[in-house]
Amino acid sequence: MPALINAALAKTNLGNLSGLNQLQQGGLGPQVQSWLGNGANMSVTPEQLRAALSNDQVRQLAAHFGIPIDQVLNLLAEHVSTAVDQASPNGGCSRRRNKNSASF
Repeated sequence: MPALINAALAKTNLGNLSGLNQLQQGGLGPQVQSWLGNGANMSVTPEQLRAALSNDQVRQLAAHFGIPIDQVLNLLAEHVSTAVDQASPNGGCSRRRNKNSASF
């Protein structure tokens, strides 16, 4: 599932450094840092993601997966930490620009 999340995020600005900055500025700074770091990943709730993301981004993701908005937020909350963690194996943002992988 994290690979699917990465692919979906890559289709929005959340699949790059500015997307992570947006999550940090949206109140998820400690969580994002935990995903990028080498320690345990902190979790996020669907409500926290809804507050940090624009309605447009949430709609784009829901459309990509073909599921309702509330379900996409649940899906993201469950898998985004692992997706970011896997896209940043050395604790930093990868510069990959592959259309099938996020470029965190």
